[in-house]
Amino acid sequence: MKTAIVTDSTAYIPKELQDRFNIHMIPLQVVFGTEVYQEEIDLTANAFYEEIKTKDLPTTSQPPLGKFVELFEKLAAEYDAVISIHLSSGISGTYQGAVTASTMVEGIKVFPFDSEISCMVQGFYALEAAKLAERGESAEVIIDRLNELKTTARAYFMVDDLSNLQRGGRLSSAQAFIGSLLQVKPLLHFENKVIVPFEKIRTRKKALKRMVDLLGEDVSGGGQYQAVIIHANREAEAAEWRQELAVLYPNVDFMIGYFGAVIGTHLGEGAMGLGWMKK
Repeated sequence: MKTAIVTDSTAYIPKELQDRFNIHMIPLQVVFGTEVYQEEIDLTANAFYEEIKTKDLPTTSQPPLGKFVELFEKLAAEYDAVISIHLSSGISGTYQGAVTASTMVEGIKVFPFDSEISCMVQGFYALEAAKLAERGESAEVIIDRLNELKTTARAYFMVDDLSNLQRGGRLSSAQAFIGSLLQVKPLLHFENKVIVPFEKIRTRKKALKRMVDLLGEDVSGGGQYQAVIIHANREAEAAEWRQELAVLYPNVDFMIGYFGAVIGTHLGEGAMGLGWMKK
């Protein structure tokens, strides 16, 4: 059985890794007024952060159903199965789009997978699936492995500015105002597929340290882990943090990822995150 691997743009997998492991990507959409952009194709993360300096926040939407059908039908010419890995179904209808499209194509078996997370932690699933597919493992074996990884996957995010959460309807104006006065940096995480507050922390420095401590709690038990430092237009800070963490946790392979346009719309510039899973 030959299995294709698909994910969506919010995995933010570096292009060189997508190409190397033959991962197919379907983009979500970012809408500035009447202009519609395909994330990671028409609109890079860097371009997005420049745009929002002078424009109102955009809206975001899942890929059109027809895009899924078109991609799956194209893959059917070469593959027997496809594993389609998507951001959490609790924050987007993208996964459900893959499920619906799977019933509309013939000649290929589609296995939609809800990562229940996003950004490069979602990307870790796609990379693992691609490596297994390259070795000739069946789609069923790959899905079992992804579900095994899910038990160790974690991600925590800190927003630098509460205004994006407030404008997106995820925080009341009063909460945003009071939080800004108190320098509250909400630490967020995924729980039951949705983003919810984990803790309220007073300063950015303390929020970053709390994420490091949470990583330490998981990796101290031994074993090899992979982790990603995720930033919203804070590349230098992410690089410095990576150096510090690599010294602290030699049993963890760290990489740097980013919050692209879709996730960045909701978290805002300056957000930082840390995600990981066991290898």
